[in-house]
Amino acid sequence: MSIIAWIVVGIIAGFIAEKITGRNHGLLTNLVVGIVGAFVGGFIASLLGFSYSQGFNLASIVVATIGAIVFLWILGLIKGRSVR
Repeated sequence: MSIIAWIVVGIIAGFIAEKITGRNHGLLTNLVVGIVGAFVGGFIASLLGFSYSQGFNLASIVVATIGAIVFLWILGLIKGRSVR
């Protein structure tokens, strides 16, 4: 996936995860959360046997968003905050 696609998917996934978990981050944090979420989501999808076409598409955004939500949940556990 090109770097531009990573950035766009990361920002979208981070923004969606932010809204779902009820947190308030900036654009840069959303980007980082979304990119980490893409790795986490891709790892989880591969463990579950799912395959999807990587790139800028709906499947990548969904996988990255799920991964970002899991990532924020784990961070909340570590910091002692619950996810709504």
